Amino acid sequence: MSNPAIICVAITGSVPTKADNPAVPVTIDEQVASTREAFEAGASIAHCHVRDDEGKPTSDPARFAELKAGIEEACPGMIVQLSTGGRSGAGKARGGMLSLAPDMASLSVGSNNFPTRVYENPPDLVEWLAAEMREHGVTPEIEAFDLSHIYQAKAMHDRGELTSRPYVQFVMGVKNAMPAHKRVFDFYVETVKTLFGEDAPWCAAGIGRHQAEINEWAAEAGGHLRTGLEDNIRLDRNTLAPSNAALVERAAEIVRANGRSVASPDEARRILGLKAA
Repeated sequence: MSNPAIICVAITGSVPTKADNPAVPVTIDEQVASTREAFEAGASIAHCHVRDDEGKPTSDPARFAELKAGIEEACPGMIVQLSTGGRSGAGKARGGMLSLAPDMASLSVGSNNFPTRVYENPPDLVEWLAAEMREHGVTPEIEAFDLSHIYQAKAMHDRGELTSRPYVQFVMGVKNAMPAHKRVFDFYVETVKTLFGEDAPWCAAGIGRHQAEINEWAAEAGGHLRTGLEDNIRLDRNTLAPSNAALVERAAEIVRANGRSVASPDEARRILGLKAA
């Protein structure tokens, strides 16, 4: 096997609760334990959100610091990617954890509709978040909810606002945003290669029932995979996922079925141009 595929596990997010699936990790200790299981199953990136004492999303840097330290101790070499998403805070509070200098952070470079609201990413905030990432040596993962977001990442790169070649992730299947259609997926892959080069790394995430489907498309097309309870709480319509690790195991099976190997943390760091752990 060759062409290693990175598996990112989105362990918690801001939306799913234990009422939706008891396996959703909410406390810091639960998240660290769940990440450790996913790491052992093959995940090399942990995409992280944090919750407050009531289980609600927050951007509290102290909680991010605790989670980051816990994952680094429990999962040696794993890439820690902190979320600057808009469900956890507003304005510059969304980037308050970037001074922790994680390996990576998510960066949404444009606005779009979500199921019940507008996901606002105004240009001045996007520019500020990108500047904070540059200052603290954080590699952004571009969260593309729309075609324009890929072109915006290219424009920011050309202006020097993104100093490394953008690592773009297509988020597909969000209601009112990018649909999970194969022709759309193929066009997005072609667009990334056209703008950033044939060998540019990219990732894809499918929401809900589209998760395994998008994992399959990404593995087959030479990209990287995202899975985890943030995006999908089920193995199938009738079965709740028992853990993040179970979803990672499924993604790893898809990778191997497509003749590829699951990237180790060291391989993932080389692919993404990150410093060694």
